[in-house]
Amino acid sequence: MAQYPESIDDLPSPRKKRGWWRRLGRHLPGVVVSLMMAALVIVVLWPYVVITVPSGRVGVLWKRFNGIDIYCWCWVGRGTVLDPREIREEGLHIIWPWDRLFLYDLRLQSSTQTYNAISKDGVSVHAQISVRYQMLHNSVAVLHKFIGPDFLTSVVNPEIGSQARQVISQYTAEEVYTSRDSIQKLIRDNAQKSLASNLNKLVQPEAMEQPDPKHYNDFLQDSIQILDTLVLSIELPPDIVSAINRQTEQYYMIQEYKFRVQREAEESKRKQIEADGIAAFQKTVSQGISDSYLRWRGIQATLELAQSPNAKIVVIGTGKDGLPIILGNVDTPAVPGVTPQSGAPGVALPGGTAASPTGASPPSPGTAPPSGASPSGSAPPGGKSGEATPALSDKTAGASGGAAADTGNTASSAGPLDVPGVRSVLSGISGALRAGADLTAPPAPKPGQ
Repeated sequence: MAQYPESIDDLPSPRKKRGWWRRLGRHLPGVVVSLMMAALVIVVLWPYVVITVPSGRVGVLWKRFNGIDIYCWCWVGRGTVLDPREIREEGLHIIWPWDRLFLYDLRLQSSTQTYNAISKDGVSVHAQISVRYQMLHNSVAVLHKFIGPDFLTSVVNPEIGSQARQVISQYTAEEVYTSRDSIQKLIRDNAQKSLASNLNKLVQPEAMEQPDPKHYNDFLQDSIQILDTLVLSIELPPDIVSAINRQTEQYYMIQEYKFRVQREAEESKRKQIEADGIAAFQKTVSQGISDSYLRWRGIQATLELAQSPNAKIVVIGTGKDGLPIILGNVDTPAVPGVTPQSGAPGVALPGGTAASPTGASPPSPGTAPPSGASPSGSAPPGGKSGEATPALSDKTAGASGGAAADTGNTASSAGPLDVPGVRSVLSGISGALRAGADLTAPPAPKPGQ
């Protein structure tokens, strides 16, 4: 039988395609639509299936149907899961999209409210109280079932307000104004006791579909822990506040006067002790100090004053009790080359000689007097003891500060100068001054001229 070519042109037939490419091309639209639908479902259901529990919080599961829980792979009834082991902790959790997970914060929380109260004496009080509380981990599910997420508004704040009014009514307006610490403590203790005794009454075992419902009877007792109640401010009527402030001011003034009286009493005791000491001292020293000793001490003080470089006016003589007389200080300094006027202040020494404050300083005790001066304090030749030197003219006397005409104050007179050592010192000072006066006086005329 004759065979004919498949094509007229005797060309080879085309190569056949693979089967899976044909199937893919045939089902590609359906695959694309399915992927798009799956992505849409994931995007829509992701918030309901994948739940993230933040830090410091826990989740309470609520199931719509009875069934197996994928968290513990156990049979769980519908409704709120009360078992503390089923509470979702921090992290990522997957639930059925028809179930819900309620989040509760276990951290320390605070709430501030202002409450009106009446004090014991009928004064209206506005107290601002801040409550700090915390939830108990194992009781969160029971609290969610019988109280709900708004437990702060429905339970805590009303209880705190009731206890605050009850406590404030036990104090007067002044006590409320000054007894904040005790009020805070009483409000906290009373509120915690009241919540512990009243919240358990809300538990209804017959309303639970969980196994062993009576096991959760005492879970609400300590579900809310009130840590403290802080009284931030207490507002009283302005007139009451002013009266309390005035009363407090008077109280502290009374305390001040009491302390003043105590201070004066102690000061009186101190003065009495001081007077007794002075009297005892005077009694002691009066038995061992004589007049001659006091004169000697006065002469020593005079010598120390005479040796001082400061200008001074000291009159040494046998005045009252034989002690020196101190007149005062010389404020005007001496000008070199200018002769002081007659009557200028000076030092009146025994023998009637006045020493100028600008003159030569007296020699120290034990120094030999200069030539022409009497070492024993006697009068120079031609003069008499106890008299002024006749060779001193009026000009010299004026330059030396004026002559002292007291002839009774000589170095050899009786009195305090009889003490050993004093006479020689004063005699040396007098001789030095006389020698200076002789040098400045004009020469006396010779006999026969």
